Amino acid sequence: MAKRSQPAWSCDIASDSPRLKLFNSLTRKKEIFIPKNGNKVHWYSCGPTVYDASHMGHARSYITFDILRRVLKNYFHYDVEYVMNITDIDDKIIKRARQLHLFEEYVKTATDKQIVQKDIVLALGNLKKNIEQMDPDKKVMTLKDIEKLTSISQLIEKLLLDDVKLALNEIKDPFGAYLDTLNSTDVPDNSIFESLPRFWESNFHLNMTSLNILPPDKISRVSEYIPEIIAYIETIIKNGYAYESNGSVYFDVAAFDSQPIHHYAKLVPEAYGDSKSLQDGEGDLTTSAVDEKRSPNDFALWKKSKKGEPWWNSSWGKGRPGWHIECSVMASSILGQTLDIHTGGIDLKFPHHDNEIAQAEAYYNNEEWVRYFLHSGHLTISGCKMSKSLKNFITIEDALKKNTPRQLRLAFLLHSWKDTLDYSESTMESAMACEKLLNEFFLNVKNVTRKNDVDKLAIGYSKWLPSEIELSKKFNLCKSNVHAALCDNIDTKAVLEAIRECISACNVYLRDCNSSINHTLLLDIAKYITEILKVFGIKTADEIGFPVSEGSSSNDVETIVTPYLNILSDFRDAVRAIARSIGSKDILILCDKLRDETLPDNGVRLEDADGKPTAIKFVGRETILREKKAKAKAEADKLAEKEKKKKEQDQARAKKEELKKIHPKDLFKLETDKYSEFDENGLPTIDSQGNKISKGLTKKLQKIQSTHATLHKEYLESIDKI
Repeated sequence: MAKRSQPAWSCDIASDSPRLKLFNSLTRKKEIFIPKNGNKVHWYSCGPTVYDASHMGHARSYITFDILRRVLKNYFHYDVEYVMNITDIDDKIIKRARQLHLFEEYVKTATDKQIVQKDIVLALGNLKKNIEQMDPDKKVMTLKDIEKLTSISQLIEKLLLDDVKLALNEIKDPFGAYLDTLNSTDVPDNSIFESLPRFWESNFHLNMTSLNILPPDKISRVSEYIPEIIAYIETIIKNGYAYESNGSVYFDVAAFDSQPIHHYAKLVPEAYGDSKSLQDGEGDLTTSAVDEKRSPNDFALWKKSKKGEPWWNSSWGKGRPGWHIECSVMASSILGQTLDIHTGGIDLKFPHHDNEIAQAEAYYNNEEWVRYFLHSGHLTISGCKMSKSLKNFITIEDALKKNTPRQLRLAFLLHSWKDTLDYSESTMESAMACEKLLNEFFLNVKNVTRKNDVDKLAIGYSKWLPSEIELSKKFNLCKSNVHAALCDNIDTKAVLEAIRECISACNVYLRDCNSSINHTLLLDIAKYITEILKVFGIKTADEIGFPVSEGSSSNDVETIVTPYLNILSDFRDAVRAIARSIGSKDILILCDKLRDETLPDNGVRLEDADGKPTAIKFVGRETILREKKAKAKAEADKLAEKEKKKKEQDQARAKKEELKKIHPKDLFKLETDKYSEFDENGLPTIDSQGNKISKGLTKKLQKIQSTHATLHKEYLESIDKI
């Protein structure tokens, strides 16, 4: 008898399983993400220009990129090398450093307050020039500066000289800008241009840490790459795509664009020739260079330094790098001739990023320097455009006074990373509502599973009820939807929606559960959601839920004190039961005080429920205080609204009583805005526009007058009784 063989085996190939796609600005659509070298991802991100405080626009970009980076690294498990630059040489930095230096020198040497007042008047005159030709945003900012300068000018006569110097700090920016127009060439020391960016770079890193943003794997500063920048420009000239003119070097756009393998303005081709954007990209200190350029489309790679500007020696003379060349050089020096991902704010698309691409491809003489260009969306402030240069921005430090880093990150997660995000009260309320939903879920799971006896673990593996099977199906659907959403351009909003639906299903299960709760299933769900939040960069406990505070030790505290809280809660439940049986109100009051005052002051919330054990929730003192404050405010608002309505009702009642005193014939004569002529009974015959009153309206007015006559009669009778 022949031996039996194994049957043929086959399986379905999952051809429709989702693959990671990213919205690529180079194609303006979602593309399957395929790094050039297998699992390795070379990623360059445009960093800040450090001349002022970090603001919510920075947060928009860097929280966004931190989320994307964490997802690629910790969810999709790519080997990411993340490089970010610090722009510490730039026209804005030079101007700002110079203005601050000149202002400080002016304050030091000021000896006559009348001269100070005269200089402020001159600064005012300078500000008012061309104000009507300014764009609306700049005009608003200028008008505010004019108001400040006018106020200080009027105040000076009443102040002592030392107080005048202190008052000048209120107008440091506009007055410093005026001094710069007079004395910009009187700043010979390069060190003046170094201290300002070092200070604000340090501030930037502190802000990024406070937002729980991962530090870059490598940081590059422009000032440290001057030799590489000069060599890079020399190669571009050698390749025929740049030329020297009057000590500056310009990129030859026409020469580059004429080559079959090259294409200028890949990101925004429709902006080709946009003179305003090109001029803005050249910097605030760039004077007209039309005579130096072969074409208005050409842009500076190296700028000849003028007096009052920092400089470095080069074969073209003393100068400094142009803005666009900096990123091309630093990214190339560290990551090579191909970047898998380049990120930056959407406002940098043209000309900055388009010029970066052109420079690098001119240097390497290749046609693909960046494979995927990802741009974070704009940030608006309550619907209005935010501008750092116009001082219309909210600093990160100020934002963190109102909301926690977790709430800010949740606000960003609730929106698409590539679209405009409006930073407003409504946005933050949504983020706080999401935080509360998640936190309450974690607290509920911790509460129902806190007495899970590990010695009786088998109980958790009893036969599943239909409700548990249904919840498990919804959990699996949640995981599937989360994965699909992350594959779909890292759609964090859809992820949080899938998690919300899963939490709702858990809440229904807990509400309807009449038998023992399936701790294992709930713990699995809570741990999974926690892991996803950790992937997104939200600080939370290792296994379940948010920590009590942003502190690193809070998770240990919760673990240590929970067994003792269990004992305390059980003891309190027993005491309450005895107090009820003997009718002792004093003992019940003490039990309520423990619940309402003592434990909340230490970060613990007890929730009593009839027929069920008391729920213990380790929430955190700050959270409970916020909840108390919000509850008190809501109650105060409700009371104020009630008092307002009562006042309005009293006023309406008083008005009605006053109206009763009016004789029926005089009732309509009070309404001079409606009527102009009346008959012998006081009924209107002509309206205020000179038109005759219609018969239909006359009938309505007669009814109103008749009703009023009754009320007036009642009023007269009440007086007679007195």
